[in-house]
Amino acid sequence: MPDWSGYLTLILHGALVTAQLTVMGCALALVAAFVAGLARLAPVAPVRWLATVYIEFFRGTSIFVQLFWVYFVLPFAGITLSPLLAGVLALGLNVGAYGAEVVRGAILSVPKDQYEATIALNLTRFARMRHVILPQALPLMLPTFGNNAIELLKATAVVSLISLSDMTFQAQVVRAQTGSTLFPFLTILILYFAMAMLITYGIRLLERRMTRGLDGVR
Repeated sequence: MPDWSGYLTLILHGALVTAQLTVMGCALALVAAFVAGLARLAPVAPVRWLATVYIEFFRGTSIFVQLFWVYFVLPFAGITLSPLLAGVLALGLNVGAYGAEVVRGAILSVPKDQYEATIALNLTRFARMRHVILPQALPLMLPTFGNNAIELLKATAVVSLISLSDMTFQAQVVRAQTGSTLFPFLTILILYFAMAMLITYGIRLLERRMTRGLDGVR
């Protein structure tokens, strides 16, 4: 009879890798989103063009192809990454491209009179963005950022293709060793759902904290 507790431990070890990928990937995606999103609004045309090329490239190509390029093709250019770093880079840049449009849209949604007020106060461009525009735009970004984080979590399954032992990879190992499909894939189904709910709850708490005192929210 299979040692289900041992196989469960194996899957849980994979869940830790998935969680690590998600946290690191989200951190990279957040940085990429703000850099590219702000660059899309830059007054310098070449900066806007570079940001647009990045966004359209990563939104217009498959995450599978991006991952394979990072892991299998970059070594030919002398850049060799571990499976974990390759996964983080591909996932972070991919989701960051979607997040960039969220950043741009939220900033553009801030009323124009806010911009006019900052100009009247003679604030620098950096001061305007930091003290006036972003504090109003950030709450608008959070719900979509939460969705993007969940999409990144689900996309971590692709790293099993480069033999990174995330929980999808470990579920496949358990299925191969036991012949059971129900146990490993029901287990990771529950784990993915639990992680997604944790992200949702965290985003809601953050959103509530950031909007406290605004429009009657307490």
